[in-house]
Amino acid sequence: MILVTGGTGLVGSHLLYFLLKENKTVRAIKRSTSNLEPAKSVFTSYEATPLFNKIDWVTADIMDVPTLEDAFIDVTHVYHCAAFVSFATADYHQLLKINIEGTANVVNLCIANNIKKLCHVSSVAALGESLNGNPISEETHWNPEANNNGYAISKFGGEMEVWRGSQEGLEVIIVQPSVIIGEGHWNSASGKLFTTIKKGIPKYPTGSTGFVDVQDVAQSLNLLMDSEIINESFVLSANNLSYQKIITQIATNIGIKPPKGAVQTWQLSLLSFFQKVAGVFTRKSPSLNKESINSLQKISEYNGDKITKTTSFTYNKIDETINRVSTSFKKQH
Repeated sequence: MILVTGGTGLVGSHLLYFLLKENKTVRAIKRSTSNLEPAKSVFTSYEATPLFNKIDWVTADIMDVPTLEDAFIDVTHVYHCAAFVSFATADYHQLLKINIEGTANVVNLCIANNIKKLCHVSSVAALGESLNGNPISEETHWNPEANNNGYAISKFGGEMEVWRGSQEGLEVIIVQPSVIIGEGHWNSASGKLFTTIKKGIPKYPTGSTGFVDVQDVAQSLNLLMDSEIINESFVLSANNLSYQKIITQIATNIGIKPPKGAVQTWQLSLLSFFQKVAGVFTRKSPSLNKESINSLQKISEYNGDKITKTTSFTYNKIDETINRVSTSFKKQH
């Protein structure tokens, strides 16, 4: 029996499809408040709705050990995809709790239940900054002295819990995806990029980052779990693209006028200020802060070649990924 945490999320739902496609027996965790429709829409995009009905859904929470213990019954392999993603300063403590303590709970139960292998979905956010101008890779080590945001700190802390498990005899794999592009979750994760672009973006950020197809993330997890590779980490990033290029390509594909000019840092800072003022009355955290603005304006490059050199894995072309996901988006919007 395979257990998938975060089965209702972007990576988890695509992973479930590929596992079930291979006739594997799968159990997935959902919280009592979880909405299964986004995950179901992923199976619809694959024209595989009958497979969705084969998932053994259990109501549990990685922060609730008793329910998590029940989810581990008869399980042999675990994919830990559950995580909290936020760059809001107000969410700092919740990020640490879910992404570090929650991962520790999963690791502890893997050890207690003699799980054969744990595959953990981390993020390139857990890596350090390039010091020599080379693309960031698995060898770019975390710098605790850097100005790290809460999400990055929480993902690095989660990885430390997984490595702690490996020292206690648990066989582990960690993947560190860059920005994931995929269909089926249009109001969360990177799917929100498509809904935001549809509303119209007047200007684009000046930065760049790495991008990877959600299918690549799911299939690499499947491949690494079935391989004899253990206690290794893999950056997953197919291409480094500017925000201008990817926003323009998505906008063109979904029939929206692309932005023509670059947004300046001071303009984003001003918008962040007004969001903070509005938040006093709406009690909503601003979507922009100093860390997120710096990220949008920064040029970051990632090297995801290790997995292609270590295994038979090859990446999908990001241009084709954007075309595919845009087509799926238009069908549902």
